Amino acid sequence: MIDFLTNTDKEVFLFINGLHSDFFDIIMWWVSKTITWVPLYLLIIYLIIKKYRGKSVWILLFAVILVSVSDLTSVYLFKNVFMRLRPCHNPELEGLVHLVKNKCGGAYSFISSHAANNFAVATYTFFCLRKPYLILTIVIFCCAALIGYSRIYLGVHYPADVLCGAIWGFLCGYLFYLLAQRIAFKKKSDF
Repeated sequence: MIDFLTNTDKEVFLFINGLHSDFFDIIMWWVSKTITWVPLYLLIIYLIIKKYRGKSVWILLFAVILVSVSDLTSVYLFKNVFMRLRPCHNPELEGLVHLVKNKCGGAYSFISSHAANNFAVATYTFFCLRKPYLILTIVIFCCAALIGYSRIYLGVHYPADVLCGAIWGFLCGYLFYLLAQRIAFKKKSDF
């Protein structure tokens, strides 16, 4: 069963990575860059301050800690434990992986830190802002999914890396939302 899942993961990876074109290489390169999303992050910060006023300091503090925890755990609890080689470092796939700007990244890929961090932020934002800004929070999830897709397209992650990173990010984001509610408002979540 494990071999079947691993082989399917590689086949789906090769299919997505094989869809490259000069145009989409540029688009996906920028989709994967954190700086591209700074305007969206600033909008999220603004809306949190607008909604929570004085309590926004707590909400934003938990967001910063969330991203740190999500990022560090994706490396130390997953990448450094499972040590799954990135597709671009996998000798079995040598010559089959299309890299953009010849960038591969570190040795290990499971789980995707990009997916974990972006889904953590999307989940946290969803629960913090869903009542007045539901459509925006759904768009943020779509952006996180696009970032995850870009990691496969760019040849640096398998689909399972992104999927598991998204699940880990969701769990982290929801946990931190509950903690923020408990500490900032001294109540249980309103979810």
